[in-house]
Amino acid sequence: MIVAITGIILIIFVIGHLLGNLQIFLGPDWINGYSQHLRDLGPLLWAIRIFLLLTVIIHIYVTIQLAIENRRARPEPYIDRQYAKATFASRHMVMSGLIVLAFIAYHLAHFTVRITDARFALLKPDPLGHYDVYSMMVYGFKSYLVSGFYVLGLFLLTLHLSHGSSSFFQSLGLNDKKLTPRLALGGRIFAWLVFVGYTSIPVAILLGLVKAAQQL
Repeated sequence: MIVAITGIILIIFVIGHLLGNLQIFLGPDWINGYSQHLRDLGPLLWAIRIFLLLTVIIHIYVTIQLAIENRRARPEPYIDRQYAKATFASRHMVMSGLIVLAFIAYHLAHFTVRITDARFALLKPDPLGHYDVYSMMVYGFKSYLVSGFYVLGLFLLTLHLSHGSSSFFQSLGLNDKKLTPRLALGGRIFAWLVFVGYTSIPVAILLGLVKAAQQL
């Protein structure tokens, strides 16, 4: 139940964060204004960030505890293990979750705290006096190494979501035999749409379709 509830909270955040980031395709004014609105929240923004970080930690911790309990329930491995319904994503939820946590830590250091790229401190405010998040994202993703790491992290997040976004219905007792396959399919479609949405940003920047508003 805890895994399901924390998972729902994180899925809502993933959707909201994606919608905010996609504003980069609408131009600097849109995403810079969006970022300024978030900063105007002041202490409330940091309270939300701390709440989300605690939600991630609790989600992963309880998932690991469940995995340990399952292992203890059958200490001896199967001689010939055959998976009837378990997918690769469902069998590696703990590992993908831990790697995603490391990805989140880097993402916060990269774009939130801005300590991984010295160029970010050189960016001047946009014409409206807002921090130039648009150019920051462009310069941040211009590195093939950084963009590659993001795509890898998002791929693992997609694997995690492909199972988790449908399995929480089962955890909450909201599915049945007819509904389960549809939820599983819907979960996979949702996860890959999230992947396409997020990765479209670094891909567009690397292809030169989105360029910085100011030169450094």
